[in-house]
Formats: sequence, C-alpha cells, structure tokens
Amino acid sequence: MTRVLLLGGTGDALRIARQLGREHVYSLAGLGKVPDDLACTVRVGGFGGSEGMARYIEAQRIALVIDATHPYAAQISANAVTASRAARVPCWALRREGWQPQAGDDWRRVGDWAELTAALAAFERPLFTLGREPLAHLDDIPAHQFWTVRCLDPHEGNARARILAARGPFTLEGERALFAAEAFDVVVSKNSGGGATEAKLEAARERGVPVVMLRRPPLPAVDREFERVADLLEALRIAV
Repeated sequence: MTRVLLLGGTGDALRIARQLGREHVYSLAGLGKVPDDLACTVRVGGFGGSEGMARYIEAQRIALVIDATHPYAAQISANAVTASRAARVPCWALRREGWQPQAGDDWRRVGDWAELTAALAAFERPLFTLGREPLAHLDDIPAHQFWTVRCLDPHEGNARARILAARGPFTLEGERALFAAEAFDVVVSKNSGGGATEAKLEAARERGVPVVMLRRPPLPAVDREFERVADLLEALRIAV
C-alpha cells in the first residue's frame, strides 16, 4: 500500500484530498478553514522545516509526497523536495498553469514588494489580492492612497485601509459590483492561475483597470509534475 502525504491548502488540493482514503494524510499549514468532511487524516501545522518533514515521512511510513500547495508557497515546495529526497520517497507536484494576458489587459509585472510599491505610486485606490502580505504594510500607506485588501482573515484595517475577509471562488457579477462600488484604479495580484479568482482580471479588463502582477517564484524539480487535477488523480489511482 502506498501511503500518501498531500501538502495542501488550495481548492485543487482539497479536490485531491476528497479522493483519498483513511490511510492517507492531508496536511495544512493552519490558515483558513479546516475541512471536516474528509475520509483521510487531516494534519494541521508545520513540520519544522525539511528535516522535520523527513522525520514525519519516515515515522508515518509515507511512500509518496504530493505538493499541491499554492504556486507562491515556494519554501514549502522546496522543503517537500528536500524532505522527500532525504526520506527516499518520490515527490509529485500539481503546478497549474498561470494566467496569460489577453487583448485589452494592462499588466505591469513585478518581482518583489519594493517593485510593487513603485508600480503603485501613480494610483490612488488599489485592490490587493495577495493574501496577508499587505497587512504588514498598513502603516506605510502613502497619503494619496486608500487600500482595499482582500484576504482570508478578518483584520480591523485603519483609516486608509479596508480589509475584506473573503474566500473564493468569486463570480464575475460579484467582482463587477465590487469594482463599481469601490472605484478601484489598479488591481494587485499573484499569478495564481485557475478559475476561482480569475474573475477579477476580467472585471479589470472590462473597466480598463491596470493589473500589477507579482511574478511566480522559481520552484524545484520534482519526480512528476501535473498541470491538471484529473491527470494527477489518474496517476495516483494507478500508483496506490
């Protein structure tokens, strides 16, 4: 029997977890809602780096690690590869394709927070869809800007920042209404790919709103890489 350790936290990972039996483990970092309707074991919390993950793999007799974390969770992906190699088990990864700009899009690609803030200098009402990272910079908001930050966790914000605690998927109708109500003049996004949060890009395209797009981080090579959940599940069905 091939016991699987699935590293998750995304909607795609949950789709995989729903197909796993009780002998397998679905691991979450602890952010967001923890599912309570899965047949597999759900583990919440970190491992203590790659060494701790390797010890867990060996202690639990894991035979396959599947990295289905967010495309920007580069450290977890690196730890998964290092731990798998140390424990001498294969590592697979679900790496969905990123979004591509379409006709009418105005993307400004940036590599880090410094480049991001420089790209925002000319704007007044940005919508941040980066997760929690902007929360660490609420005291540094330029005087001419009002931020809207959409993330999973509630936060009080401040006089120049509104925090929207929301979880996708988001509909085009909902995004249109939000853009109209808040008059955003720029969107800040990760290139996450997938359909759950893509509607914001279409809403921005319709309104002629630029998108500051954070580039994806480089990720380590794995034993097998999949772009589609269905393909990974089919390979897993054969493997286990």
